Amino acid sequence: MTTTDWFIDLALLLIVLRQLHEERLTTRTVLLPLGMIAWAAGSYLTDIPTAGNDVPLAVLFAATGVVLGLAGGLLTRARHADGHVLIKASRSAAALWIISMGFRLGFAVWSTHPSGAAHLTRFSAAHSITSGQAWVVALLLMAVGEVIVRLGTIVVRGRLLQARADSPADQPAQRPGAYV
Repeated sequence: MTTTDWFIDLALLLIVLRQLHEERLTTRTVLLPLGMIAWAAGSYLTDIPTAGNDVPLAVLFAATGVVLGLAGGLLTRARHADGHVLIKASRSAAALWIISMGFRLGFAVWSTHPSGAAHLTRFSAAHSITSGQAWVVALLLMAVGEVIVRLGTIVVRGRLLQARADSPADQPAQRPGAYV
């Protein structure tokens, strides 16, 4: 792993930890992690292997990322107050993010050590995974799926809250500042 890899992983981790404190849902809140994941995808998805079981591996990891992203997005609290949507990652959402990021980071570190590389080589050969790049693609697609779906879930929930707040019919019954 390069220094840049470590930086990106730690920065993505800090983004969610920062959200343990309530903040406004803004364009920056959405674009910063999307920009980071887009840079990583552009840097590492240069060659996508399709032989053997490389595609099923990538699909399985991407689907796992989507599920983790949906769970993280639903576990992030969102509320409307003073004309703004406010978000706050719950401890569960932060823990889920830390576990998934930790898994990817740990896997990358483990796979570069001699014993990890030997185990991964044997597993890959036994399961028709044709190259190390297949694992890179799978892990990156897992992260991409998680980031995009988590952010998408939070944005949709925020827009629903904003629409509810803007709707005159809901004004009397709405409790200001309540989390959803």
